[in-house]
Amino acid sequence: MTGGLSLGIDFGTSGARAIAIGPSGTIQAEARRPFSSGEGGSSMAWRSALFELMAELPAESRRRVGAIAINGTSSTVLRCNPRGEPVGDPILYNDSRGEAVLAQIDAIAPPDHVVRSASSSLAKLLWWHQHDPLTLEGNYFLHQADWLAFLLHGQLGVSDYHNSLKLGYDVEQLTYPDWFGVVPSGLVLPRVVAPGTPVAPLQPALVRRYGMPQTCQVCAGTTDSIAAFLASGAAQPGEAVTSLGSTLVLKLLSTTRVEEAASGVYSHWFGGSSMGPAADRRWLVGGASNTGGAVLAEFFTPQEIDALTPQLQPHQDTGLCYYPLRQPGERFPINDPNLLPQLTPRPQDPAQFLQGLLEGIARIESQGYGKLQALGATPLQRVYSAGGGAKNAPWRSLRSRQLGVPVQVAAQTEAAYGSARLAQLRSPLL
Repeated sequence: MTGGLSLGIDFGTSGARAIAIGPSGTIQAEARRPFSSGEGGSSMAWRSALFELMAELPAESRRRVGAIAINGTSSTVLRCNPRGEPVGDPILYNDSRGEAVLAQIDAIAPPDHVVRSASSSLAKLLWWHQHDPLTLEGNYFLHQADWLAFLLHGQLGVSDYHNSLKLGYDVEQLTYPDWFGVVPSGLVLPRVVAPGTPVAPLQPALVRRYGMPQTCQVCAGTTDSIAAFLASGAAQPGEAVTSLGSTLVLKLLSTTRVEEAASGVYSHWFGGSSMGPAADRRWLVGGASNTGGAVLAEFFTPQEIDALTPQLQPHQDTGLCYYPLRQPGERFPINDPNLLPQLTPRPQDPAQFLQGLLEGIARIESQGYGKLQALGATPLQRVYSAGGGAKNAPWRSLRSRQLGVPVQVAAQTEAAYGSARLAQLRSPLL
């Protein structure tokens, strides 16, 4: 590979990260750019963060980068004009305004299809068509990772089949489905390729600005949770990754595809031939809950969590039956845009309150994996933890007791590392 290094860039809800790895997988350079309040929903903040990360990498590392891949939050979408300029604000991954168009989707989409969710990409597209149709005419519909990659390679309107799943793309037939006539005419949908596919070289102006190789390829990306799976070291059916970031995302490697829209369950294609034996096929099945670190941050700073962690008693339940959400609305394992948080009663002891919150998140994780197996996914054997919460040992112990399987820290916990692997492998997910 020209250059020798592969660069992965992760856009999450709290910030953006970049990691460059060498041929053996060792990390050669890193950069971080946290988002201030509101920036996570601003395409201009995303653009600034992308180029700040590139600039922050050491010059010597930039000179050796041969490939780049970006991941973004699943189902975060935006509209762009033919010059690639955003039209209006994006709609974020957890926005459920698409509930207003679910009847329209239910009338045409197959039962239990992933698009039959208020937060799906298709629901957001149709909401725009219903409420702001002029912003779609002649414009492009893109996911966060699609647009950020465009800023690097200049080829507008290219996506990957991980990001496009919630738009309705058929990942087995590798085409938009026949029932997709619901999409407004005049709107340009992305051309979909396999994650990791080289799309085009880095734009010449960026080559000059950052001192990178002219041959550096920008590859099709993936979603943040799949990038975390790629980073984890999980490789066998029955192994799973729980991403403990601002939200809680479960991904289980399965030989069986499972879908249930009512529970927010869906499957990503992850390898093997769609024409080959079923046992040789691989699916990443899972879902994303609105619980997670963002709820903890409402009550505790990271420093407070670190100070209270030694006081946790992971082998003894508090008896607090919380369902930790920041606001009404849940996606998985209960798909209910009106589900209310349960955060009372609140004990005076802050360590007990923290443990009650962690127990609540662990119960949701356990219910999530239980749902996947009840639907026919490969039985859970081991869980790797990724994201900011992965380092909390008492929480891992508590979760292992809930799940009944070993829980360990992933080999690499950063989604940016997974995107770097995707760039390095060049389209391993066919």
